[in-house]
Amino acid sequence: MAKEYRTIQEVAGPLMLVRGVENVAYDELGEIELGNGERRRCKVLEIDGQDALVQLFESSTGINLEDSKVRFLGRGTELGVSEDMLSRVFDGMGRPIDGGPEILPEERRDINGMAMNPAARNYPQEFIQTGVSAIDGLNTLVRGQKLPIFSASGLPHAQLAAQIARQAKVVGTSEPFAVVFAAMGITFEESNYFIESFKETGAIDRAVLFINLANDPAVERIATPRMALTAAEYLAFEKNMHVLVILTDITNYADALREISAARKEVPGRRGYPGYMYTDLASLYERAGRQRGKDGSITMIPILSMPEDDKTHPIPDLTGYITEGQIILSRELYRKGIEPPIDVLPSLSRLKDKGIGEGKTRADHANTMNQLFAAYSRGKDAKELMVILGEAALTDIDKLYAKFADAFEQEYVSQGYRTNRSIQETLDLGWKLLRILPRTELKRIREEYLDMYYDQK
Repeated sequence: MAKEYRTIQEVAGPLMLVRGVENVAYDELGEIELGNGERRRCKVLEIDGQDALVQLFESSTGINLEDSKVRFLGRGTELGVSEDMLSRVFDGMGRPIDGGPEILPEERRDINGMAMNPAARNYPQEFIQTGVSAIDGLNTLVRGQKLPIFSASGLPHAQLAAQIARQAKVVGTSEPFAVVFAAMGITFEESNYFIESFKETGAIDRAVLFINLANDPAVERIATPRMALTAAEYLAFEKNMHVLVILTDITNYADALREISAARKEVPGRRGYPGYMYTDLASLYERAGRQRGKDGSITMIPILSMPEDDKTHPIPDLTGYITEGQIILSRELYRKGIEPPIDVLPSLSRLKDKGIGEGKTRADHANTMNQLFAAYSRGKDAKELMVILGEAALTDIDKLYAKFADAFEQEYVSQGYRTNRSIQETLDLGWKLLRILPRTELKRIREEYLDMYYDQK
């Protein structure tokens, strides 16, 4: 039986100081019993000799220092995992909120899993089809990769996240595929949107959802992505599934980290975030990947809204160091009505070369991808020149490039949130747009592919 303490010294907001504790460890779970028998959960934030600073998961309202007692449970936060988690919706602490029964776990796992050992990693190389041309064709996602989406407030990253979660699959294999979706600090309206979006397309059948709402406590927000990754590790490395983990919004997670750090009176780092935020984010991101000797894999798409659209803000800055590229959403394209507003030029998938080509997508993929990038870049330059000097200053070939840039945004990038394009459709659409330009301009494509695809009207 766990020892009970009636030595609560003070309560300040979500924090509580308990004196005279023995054998209590950092991150250990506890339970507070109020005078009326009500129970609330807490977690140890700091140990100083025999003093324990704990953070409540619920409100501290109504806690009477004399009548209340604390029990420490001798374990950290755990998640009961089972294959029955698929098609279920949980809160940020892993409790079902979809009206269904409790999960009967096959095992219980500490949510603070270890980052994957680099020596045990397999290189990411299989193509994952998201159905979104700007990603599949130009910034290809590879199984085992970490590819964040950098968004900004007011941009439709929620719709893009839901679209990828609904549509993503590993092409050319019948191996089981699952999506683990964790939302942190979102509104009830957004939560409803995600759940309904999964249900109406049937994607819920292969998905596990963890939803932490904006009015839930900050300490729960810290646990939510770890819950999701623990479920993903179980499905990937015990049940041999390919798992796509989508975490939204990492900015809300980092803000919760800052809030708890401030409550502990830690010395702040850049913009008030704790100095260990890089390490903390890495402990999440590095749990994705492929393991030697295991069939399953974890691919991760973290989504973060950049405060003030600033790429140099600590959250996107540190995320960029740890992950393998980024997909950037553009406010300018959003204003033009491009859906999804993916800005392909500054976006980057560092592993795209490993997942494309003969036997994976198509032999002409790398050539057409490079040509589309080059043509779009030149087309944007031509359009800027047109704004400054007028259309008359452009050569005929520059006008064609400007026309290409417009068509590329309207047809290739903009496809709406309900269109699911196969990689063949994406590549064929790329060729259709390249035909706007004369064959002599397509210097990045081998002659054999030009013969095969360009001349086929």
